[in-house]
Amino acid sequence: FSTKSGTRNQSQTATSSRSGGNAAHHSEPSASENAESSAGHKPLAATLLQEFQNLKDKFKNEDDAQDKDSPYLNLEKATVLQESRIFHDATVVTQNPRRCCQMITKLLFLLVKGESFTSSEVTEVFFGVTKLFQSDDVNLRRMMYLFIKEVAETCNPDDVIIVTSSLTKDMNTGEDLYRANSMRVLAKIIDSAMLGAIERYLKQAIVDRNAFVASSALMSGLRLFKPCPEIVRRWINEVQEAVNSSSDMVQYHALSLLYKIKQHDRLAVSKIVQQLSKGSLRSPLATCLLIRYTSNLLHEDMNSTNAKASYQFLESCLRHKNELVIYEAAKAMCQLPGVDRTDLSPAITVLQLFLSSPKPALRFA
Repeated sequence: FSTKSGTRNQSQTATSSRSGGNAAHHSEPSASENAESSAGHKPLAATLLQEFQNLKDKFKNEDDAQDKDSPYLNLEKATVLQESRIFHDATVVTQNPRRCCQMITKLLFLLVKGESFTSSEVTEVFFGVTKLFQSDDVNLRRMMYLFIKEVAETCNPDDVIIVTSSLTKDMNTGEDLYRANSMRVLAKIIDSAMLGAIERYLKQAIVDRNAFVASSALMSGLRLFKPCPEIVRRWINEVQEAVNSSSDMVQYHALSLLYKIKQHDRLAVSKIVQQLSKGSLRSPLATCLLIRYTSNLLHEDMNSTNAKASYQFLESCLRHKNELVIYEAAKAMCQLPGVDRTDLSPAITVLQLFLSSPKPALRFA
């Protein structure tokens, strides 16, 4: 009996030890599994967290340093409004434009910080700023344009119209800086009834030899397209000519406006993509836009007659010298509906190369 009992006890002990071992095996991972898990996840997560923390600390230190050195830290609205009365002094305006620039900077600082101004305060300051047109200082004129654009939406529309004649005069001067900035301001403050008076100048400016002027005219068209689409559509010939500009920024803005005009005509958009995908674009930003338009066409119909040529264009962009274009093409290819896995291999190869790039932006992308 004792021998059988002992044998039975040993059997139970072995069984319990086996079941306990199995339970431990299922409840707690082994050391090798922990090592594999750590090797697969922790270093990447730790690296990302460390990189974000470093960026956070860097920007925090920069912000703290800027706050300590900022001369506008303790500005008071009442004091600034009192000081802004120097705009009515013609001697200060003509002989000390730098002081006026500093004054406008203070006003803009308060506006950006969210300081609330009453309608009477805004009107008073706005009329003071209009007095600065008598100065020929370039920097002061640029600050004026910036301020007018900033307060255009909060100021009384009847008051804003007062500066239209001065801005129109600047638009017809020989100074390219005045012409470009005045068009941008006018596009923000005028309505459809007044656009007819300056439409001719804007159309001419689109094909101007100066890239800054041409780009500003195109940006004005983009802004005016929503309230006045029929008027902007009449600029189609000038916009198509601007697409062939030698300036990267003009090409980008021209293609944006051209697509805006043609966006509801699928056949016209398809023709634009076919023509420009042959390599006539120099601007990386314009090429990115073209990639997006091509992707939209493929999303609408993957079986169209031009689908193969469109896909080949996307694939060719993977070999572009600009990294922005390469990423945009890879992203577009990966988002195509029903694409085969083998067709994605070029895009995946490029993205894998980005992961090993020394540039944080490319790794994040």
